[in-house]
Amino acid sequence: MTIETTTTGVLVLILIMTLVTLATRFGGVLIMSFVRISPRIESFINTMASSVLIAIIVPMAFGGDAGALAALSVTAVTMLVLQKPLPAIAAGVFAAAAVRYLF
Repeated sequence: MTIETTTTGVLVLILIMTLVTLATRFGGVLIMSFVRISPRIESFINTMASSVLIAIIVPMAFGGDAGALAALSVTAVTMLVLQKPLPAIAAGVFAAAAVRYLF
């Protein structure tokens, strides 16, 4: 399989990726509209955010640079202190940017 690198080929690829992204986003909302949100399902949804965060950050700890290690450390500490994923992600991104800018 070859991928066209012409302008038309790139635009077609972007269009396909856009359609797949929209289908998965809207499909998830559509499917979840038929599911009754019980406490067990709500707990699963809340836990998924942390799982995704860990799945993204941990592989970078083994093969990443100083910025990745700073992001991992700051994210872990912020998550332990605040117990909220969004501020932990923001702090990790800021730490990685700061380390990469300074060093």
